[in-house]
Amino acid sequence: MHSKQSQGLSAWLVFLMAFAIGVTIASNYYAQPLLHSITADLHIAIEHAGSIIMAAQFSYAVGLLFITPLGDKVERKQLILILMILTTCGLIVSALSQNLWMLIIGTAITGLFSAVAQVLIPFAATLAKPEHRGKIVGTLMSGMLLGILLGRSFAGAISSIADWHDVYWIATVIMIIVTLLLGLSLPSYRNKTNINYWQLMFSIGSLYRQERTLRIRSVLAVISFAIFSLLWTPLAFLLSDPPYHYSDFIIGLFGFAGAAGALGSPIVGKLSDKGKGFIATSIGLALLLLSWLPLSLAHYSIIALILGVILLDFAVQVTHVSNMNAIYQIRPEARSRMNTGYMVSYFIGGMLGSVTSTYLYSHYGWFAIIVTGIILALIGLITWIFYTKTYTSQETS
Repeated sequence: MHSKQSQGLSAWLVFLMAFAIGVTIASNYYAQPLLHSITADLHIAIEHAGSIIMAAQFSYAVGLLFITPLGDKVERKQLILILMILTTCGLIVSALSQNLWMLIIGTAITGLFSAVAQVLIPFAATLAKPEHRGKIVGTLMSGMLLGILLGRSFAGAISSIADWHDVYWIATVIMIIVTLLLGLSLPSYRNKTNINYWQLMFSIGSLYRQERTLRIRSVLAVISFAIFSLLWTPLAFLLSDPPYHYSDFIIGLFGFAGAAGALGSPIVGKLSDKGKGFIATSIGLALLLLSWLPLSLAHYSIIALILGVILLDFAVQVTHVSNMNAIYQIRPEARSRMNTGYMVSYFIGGMLGSVTSTYLYSHYGWFAIIVTGIILALIGLITWIFYTKTYTSQETS
């Protein structure tokens, strides 16, 4: 079962896994540029629209917690294919939705099983040659960010020429094709572990107690993705309101601006391979704070908004990839579980950011988003500065 590890990964398989991660994660974000159309079609109040995004992120976090640790125990190819099929079923329910609750149910099913992305990433880290691991993880994380951001562009484009339901139907077809390709291309692999499921689950808590790196990186994960969601969830409302009055299609195009952040992933991966992950994290957290300067001018300048989106998404990705590479350097036999702990933290941050942002925007406007983003970025930077003064030699080796 372990013979494939020494062979590394082909360029085709890395691309396919990155694409699969992208389209799977994108399924949780199609609704964001469509919120204006969905709220009008299903007669939903703006402050309740965040429940759709929250359902995606909460169910994704649940899937991360209870499903992805199985990657350290069961045969991974079989697990990946089953989860891909179940994710597709959730998209079908969303496509058929005629009311808010049905859409939330479909979104929750999709979110729960799209945690397959976090089975694919540690799987690739395990199969990769050690000297290329950082670069490959960075490439896969590019796929993830592109999925989150370009999924919005895809949804906005389809919605402009068809109904928002059609976005989910087309996504269903894409998921079926990707699942078939994974079935043909992935190698079989199983970890040699004899612990049962609940021992596997409880061991995540033990990993948090034992690994300081995992704890600090998880704190940064909560903060960085909360900031990401704080920007992107209310962005559709900002752009559809005065002075812009943009359509779903134009709003979706902002995903291309954010996708520029994905360019940072391979760069950070190479830095991590050279032992410079600490520098990458410091840069990412500093840029998270600086990005709110142009974003504060969003009501007055579309150029400033685009610049802020690019900068913030780049910063989030730099921070995230450096975090991932840091935890993959420790405890190879527990990569799926460590990835689970980290990513649950990451998407809990996203869930809190989504819910908070829709409330803040509907009651206090864009100014409240700016203030909250700055506060969170400062907390992240101060936390990291304190940590770097007391870090252990483990993470810098």
